[in-house]
Amino acid sequence: MKGLKLFIVDDEPLMRLSMQDALEGVGCEVMAAATGTEGVAVLSTRQFDIVITDLRLPGADGLTILKICKERSPTTEVILITAHGSVDTAVGAIKLGAYDYITKPFQMDELLLIVERVGKIIGLRRENLELKEVLEDRFSFGGIHGRNHQMRALLDKIKLIAAADSPVSLVGERGTGKELVAHTIHLNSPRRDQPLIKMCCADLPDHLLEAELFGHEKGAVPGASRQRRGRFELAHKGTLLLDDVDSLSPLLQSKVRRVLQERKFERVGGRESIELDVRILCASRQDLKEAVAQGRFRQDLCDHLAAVQVVVPPLRERREDVLVIAEHVLELRSKSLNKSPKGFSQPSCDLLLHYSFPGNVGELEQMVERAVTLGRNGEPLQPWDLCGFQSCPYLGGAPQATCGFCDEGLSAKADEPAAQAATTLATAREAFEKDYIETVLKQVDGSRTSAAAVLGLSRKALWDKCKRYGISSAKGEAEERDE
Repeated sequence: MKGLKLFIVDDEPLMRLSMQDALEGVGCEVMAAATGTEGVAVLSTRQFDIVITDLRLPGADGLTILKICKERSPTTEVILITAHGSVDTAVGAIKLGAYDYITKPFQMDELLLIVERVGKIIGLRRENLELKEVLEDRFSFGGIHGRNHQMRALLDKIKLIAAADSPVSLVGERGTGKELVAHTIHLNSPRRDQPLIKMCCADLPDHLLEAELFGHEKGAVPGASRQRRGRFELAHKGTLLLDDVDSLSPLLQSKVRRVLQERKFERVGGRESIELDVRILCASRQDLKEAVAQGRFRQDLCDHLAAVQVVVPPLRERREDVLVIAEHVLELRSKSLNKSPKGFSQPSCDLLLHYSFPGNVGELEQMVERAVTLGRNGEPLQPWDLCGFQSCPYLGGAPQATCGFCDEGLSAKADEPAAQAATTLATAREAFEKDYIETVLKQVDGSRTSAAAVLGLSRKALWDKCKRYGISSAKGEAEERDE
């Protein structure tokens, strides 16, 4: 809830101050007004994430506050405070766009729970907007980063299926970008102005996952003090992404299949059927047809979800995209971290091109962000910046402290038949090693003992390297004599 901007409109001073203190106590930014007229004046000049208003107020009433909020800031969520005699009015207000209502008298914890729930929805909405901005630059039809023929074919397929409304099955390894593809499909579909709701099916036990998907009535599950809408209901008119859909239990597979077939469902513990208009996207690491063959997935649900399938290839199968993506991430992270490295050194490029990236694009992004953080402004990013180990193989690290990224890249490079390239790489390695040792020595005022600790080397190993590269320092030589 930290950082949420709230506006309270209530004519009871004690209630108003109590709510303000409780909400500020959990990190919210809170303004308050004592009358509806004052509330309307504030709302004409300010926008808030959440407005909490009493239904009955001097001047403009709570319904007027609700109407003005939705006209001037449709994304502002409104919570109504009402007496028992006005519950019917409050329920009608929900149909007009209010998020929820709370009945007097209430415990402050009840209000905080509702605000927390609204805050999660607001956070999800902001995440979608941020992803939309990123995707329009990074993964849009006009600027998708990839030269590989598989990625161009993937882009062509997305263009065809985005405009349709059929379910889509996204298959690929961890970190390949299945979620980005799902966002791209949604952003280029007729439902682009409606929400994209995500649910990971591998995170929760069955009873909690069912409540998350379908919602629940008050008291239907332990701790359910109020009615709650589920992901299907939140995605109405929009798109629902079911991640790790192959993790669904047989029981939930059956329930999801019924919802998709009948286009309606009931909340857990409820009897009222709720109509549903939603497009389903699902993601899995395994082809759903293979899961069916193994007896882990229902054939009828697979037929529905996998009618259109999109396979997102792993990064190791499209190595020509590695440097394209790395350069793009470097540009983005340099801006966000206010750093200015001078691209990638040639040894770094060599290793990036020869590494298998088991974590795919996600691992590459993390690696580049780490390199930008550790790298020096105005200098190329080095292999040890990418791997993050001061004792990586490029710096002569001990075997037990070596880096898998550098080890794998160096091994693959050494296996190449081009002997001249290997010689050039070895020469470059020595040059950068010498430069890095000199840099570290400057940072520790020439102390080889301190430099050895920073570099992860024994003092003898560092002194040997200094002799080999002709590196000298008065303090280091004095330390050697003292030995």
